[in-house]
Amino acid sequence: MINSLLGFQFQSPGPIVFEIGSFAIRWYGLLISSAVLIGLTLSQWLAKKRQVNPELVADLVIWLVIAAIPSARLYYVIFEWQQYAQNPGDILAIWKGGIAIHGAIIGGTLAAIIFARLNKVSVWQLADLIVPSLALGQAIGRWGNFFNSEAFGSPTTLPWKLYIPASNRPLEYIDQAYFHPTFLYESIWNLLVFSLLLSLFFWGLKHRDKLRVGTLSLVYLIAYSCGRFWIEGLRTDSLMLGPLRIAQIISLVMIGLGIWGLIWLYKAKRSLPDVGYQ
Repeated sequence: MINSLLGFQFQSPGPIVFEIGSFAIRWYGLLISSAVLIGLTLSQWLAKKRQVNPELVADLVIWLVIAAIPSARLYYVIFEWQQYAQNPGDILAIWKGGIAIHGAIIGGTLAAIIFARLNKVSVWQLADLIVPSLALGQAIGRWGNFFNSEAFGSPTTLPWKLYIPASNRPLEYIDQAYFHPTFLYESIWNLLVFSLLLSLFFWGLKHRDKLRVGTLSLVYLIAYSCGRFWIEGLRTDSLMLGPLRIAQIISLVMIGLGIWGLIWLYKAKRSLPDVGYQ
C-alpha cells in the first residue's frame, strides 16, 4: 500500500525544449535563465522591504551572473580536466551541463566583495538580500540535471526512482536502470532552505534588534551545506580530489564558517568583518 502511494518514476523527456534547424533551446539554459530572473525580482522586492535601493541589487546581480557562471564552469572543468583535455571544444559548451554551485559561490562572493567595496555598502547586507534567491534558484536549476539525465545517485529499488538511459550510466552500473533522483532531493532541500531564510527575513523585519546583519547568509551556509553533504554521498558523479568528494569537503568548511559566524554575532556580540562597509 505504501509503495503504491509513494511509488513514482522519473524519466527525462530529453534536454531540448524545442529546436528549429540548428537552433535549439535547452532546458538547462532555460531553467538557469529563469532562476536568475526570478531571483532578481525576489531580491529587489526584499531590498524594498529592508529600505535598500533595489537598483543596487539589480546592479549586483549583473556582477554575480558575470562572475558566477564562468567560475562555476571553470571549477567543474578543473576537476574534470581529463574529460575536457580530450575534448577541449566542449569546455565552453555550458548548455550541455557541467557547472558546480560551489564554483559559482566562490566567484559570486569575490564579485560581491568588489562591488560592495566600490559602492561603499555592507557586503553582508547585500548577501542577506541575495541568499533567499540563491536557494530558490538552486531549487529551480537542479531540474536542469533531470532533463540532462545527470547528477543522479546510486542505483535504488525505492518506490521513487529515476530512469537513466544506458548512454548516461556509469560503466559499473550499466546493467542498472533506476537511480536515486538526487536532483529532486536537493531541489526539495533547497526549497526548505529558501522557506527558512524567507521566514527569518520577515521575522527580522519585526525584530530588527534581534536579527543581526549577516545572519541569513550564515544560516544559508549551514543549512544548504548540511543537505548537500548528505546528498553528495549518494551521487555517482562527484568531483573528486583523490578519494575525497570535493563537495563534501567544501560543505564541511561552509558549515564551520557558518557556525563560527553565528557564534561571533550572538555569543561574542560583535559585527562580522565587512570589507564593503565604511
